[in-house]
Amino acid sequence: MARIKRAQIRKVRLRKLFKRTKGFFLSRRNTLRQAHEAVMHARRFKFRGRKEKKRQYRGLWIIRIGAALKPHGLSYSKFIFGLKKAGIGLDRKQLSELAIHDAAAFTTVVDQAKAALA
Repeated sequence: MARIKRAQIRKVRLRKLFKRTKGFFLSRRNTLRQAHEAVMHARRFKFRGRKEKKRQYRGLWIIRIGAALKPHGLSYSKFIFGLKKAGIGLDRKQLSELAIHDAAAFTTVVDQAKAALA
């Protein structure tokens, strides 16, 4: 029977695992079984978090646009409908940036959406 020499591979794997658990609480940082489980959970939450971040940003942009529309006397849903009718292809991120940094341009867009609604 052949002798299996894999001590170096095992050391590398363990080193990588424990490097990933840096900052974890108590024995989740330095015991093999708990560290492995903690890393698996962390990776799952990391994947899910990347998806949730996109949702949160979209919500933030919608809130900003809605707040910028209050002085113009227009609701968010009617504004978006007006944009679609006017054929303006700005997304929510761009509209949010316009509302914050360039109020004059945002007012022009709002006026065009109002005109499309009327």
